[in-house]
Amino acid sequence: MTETIEFNPVPLIANELNTPATDVNAVVKLLSEGNTVPFIARYRKEMTGSMDEVQIRLIEERNAYLQDLEKRRRAVLDSIEEQGKLTNALRGKILACTTKSALEDLYLPYKPKRRTRATIAKEKGLEPLALRILEQPLNRDATSEAQAFVDAEKGVEDVDAALAGARDIVAEIISENADVRTLIREKFASDGLLISQVVKNKKDAGAKFKDYFDFDENVARIPSHRFLAVRRGEREGFLKTGIQVNTEPLVERIKNRMNMQDQSSFANHLAQAVEDGYRRLLAPSVESDVRIDLKMRADKEAVEVFAGNLRALLLAPPLGSKPIIGIDPGLRTGCKCAAVDATGEFLGNMTFNIIHSERAAESGKKELTSFIQKHAPSAIAVGNGTGGREAEKFVKQTIKDAGITGVILISVSEAGASVYSASELAGKEFPNLDLTVRGAISIARRLQDPLAELVKIEPKAIGVGQYQHDVHQPLLSKKLEEVVESCVNGVGVELNTASSPLLSHVAGIGPKTADNIIELRSELGGFKNRKQLHKVKGLGPKAFEQAAGFLRIHGGGNPLDASAVHPERYNLVSKIAEDIGVDLKLLVGNNELVRAIDITKYVSAEVGKPTLRDIADELRKPGRDPRDKFEPPAFRDDVNTIANLEVGMQLEGVVTNVTNFGAFVDVGIHRDGLVHISQLSDNFVKDPKDVVKVGDKLKVRVLEIDMDRERISFTAKSGNPEQRPRPSNDTPKDRGKSGDRRHKQSSNKQRFSYNPFTNLPKK
Repeated sequence: MTETIEFNPVPLIANELNTPATDVNAVVKLLSEGNTVPFIARYRKEMTGSMDEVQIRLIEERNAYLQDLEKRRRAVLDSIEEQGKLTNALRGKILACTTKSALEDLYLPYKPKRRTRATIAKEKGLEPLALRILEQPLNRDATSEAQAFVDAEKGVEDVDAALAGARDIVAEIISENADVRTLIREKFASDGLLISQVVKNKKDAGAKFKDYFDFDENVARIPSHRFLAVRRGEREGFLKTGIQVNTEPLVERIKNRMNMQDQSSFANHLAQAVEDGYRRLLAPSVESDVRIDLKMRADKEAVEVFAGNLRALLLAPPLGSKPIIGIDPGLRTGCKCAAVDATGEFLGNMTFNIIHSERAAESGKKELTSFIQKHAPSAIAVGNGTGGREAEKFVKQTIKDAGITGVILISVSEAGASVYSASELAGKEFPNLDLTVRGAISIARRLQDPLAELVKIEPKAIGVGQYQHDVHQPLLSKKLEEVVESCVNGVGVELNTASSPLLSHVAGIGPKTADNIIELRSELGGFKNRKQLHKVKGLGPKAFEQAAGFLRIHGGGNPLDASAVHPERYNLVSKIAEDIGVDLKLLVGNNELVRAIDITKYVSAEVGKPTLRDIADELRKPGRDPRDKFEPPAFRDDVNTIANLEVGMQLEGVVTNVTNFGAFVDVGIHRDGLVHISQLSDNFVKDPKDVVKVGDKLKVRVLEIDMDRERISFTAKSGNPEQRPRPSNDTPKDRGKSGDRRHKQSSNKQRFSYNPFTNLPKK
């Protein structure tokens, strides 16, 4: 067995990220000790050089990758050593590997494999002849030497059979050469074209993929959404895809690496083996590797898009603790209304109809008026699904006719509300209520606090990404959970009102502990201070350390419990208050007193300026919500359906989704329109996320209306656009200034001789 040497990934990570090794080492150590990313970022700044969550997670991911790589490296070294083939040179190459692909390339010749043409040839005793082909001696005749290997009993009938078997061995040796594989992989990744063609007789059935029926794009530049679209078409059986490259230069470079000796009688056999090895073994294998890398890259980009959208949605401005009526609109079954108090507690529900008959509508107005007057809401939240604009119009008229004032009417996204309504959690909260009533409650609560309500829904169900079902689901789930954790801890959680799902995302707290917190909260009649958390079953000292700073208790005995100041610093803050001669309660929230504090006096080995500045900020505005102030969108009253739209019409909308090719905007007609990346700004836009985020209000103008497909194109540019909008599905036919230019297929298909559709070996 190979000697075990303690692996230290810190220098490599520090070099890759251009970060001091001491800071990287601190992060790795803190993570290994069970500290959470939000806790490290907020409360251990002195140790990490004030790294933010993004930097810490990057170190966490890279460390995990390198640890996995090291584990695999040890397994590879042990395997090769057991075979008696581990040389010092090979060991050095393996120890120098920094990627899994490079490691697997080195291991490939020694990896146990199924029987191949090469192994069969070796069984026939042809390996020495194969080695002669690789050596290419100048003073030997290939035919004469091959004669010595003719053996009918072994299945080598003649010289040609002997040389053919030897070439099979050489072809496999070349295809498993790590340097050769690296060369070919780099060329596939940089110069290859991803091509797709329609499967025979599938044109009509696969019409939605028609833009990819005869498609090619450079592998290095293809955006994630187009690759995932092609891959979906392939998976559904409408497209055949592959990577096409220019073969001849690659084959020549392999021959040069093998030191071809033209004067040798073995040279021709080596050339044949190179060409056969490339087409039959190397190119298909490398193509598969590059396609996997492409998928991983596309998945990562798509997941980042989803994560950015989810973050913006979770951090949408809350209306706050005010009584709300939520309405789940319905045309056929009626609109379900639910009233909640300022804390989100359910108060009552009713249903009104708006289209069944004039008599029913009048009756609905009376019942709705009575319901509104009874519960006196600050706002009425109407779901933006089918019937939403009709319900808004009905409610607005009802309020006007009844002379009700002081109530605002707001359209709220229903995304994922039906998932919550049918969930086990909703069943536990409201076992006796209809699903649609649960949905109305959720809509009302979303207006009060989007974050607190949306954490009850699986992030993937919210639907603010691109090709979310096509990406690697564990990767997506992990990333979205990280986003939720980051948002929840960044905002902070009110301990005495938070739901179990919200508490479960606080650093150091999981679902079971969250349930235990709520159970103790009920017994205590509410927490009076953070110390009482020590009584929670399953919440030990480490979990308390991680969670306490993110949990808030307003109205408790200690004003610091309502802030983000960690309990471990309470004594320090008390000392500061004592030094300036004021009571702690007078210091908290007093900007003038806080401004007068000289924080440099309190710098120590444990507490540095970053933490002291954070403490001072919290003392100025304890427990301040970092989210923006709520401002309702202003939809036009005369625009309720796509039929109301006209080209050139000016509208205000809300961004509902951001993709790599543009942003989707809701203008209140139940059908989002696309602002293509080329129409987002008067200036060049490289990435839509640089310009807009989910929840932004955006003024747009209608560019194009496709009534047949119910597609709308908007522009956010000023003045009259000089170019037509790109198609809303971002087809590859219309790329220009956005950067990804399509190759000319006619010239490529003549020039590129390796075609994955024709060069793969028959099964």
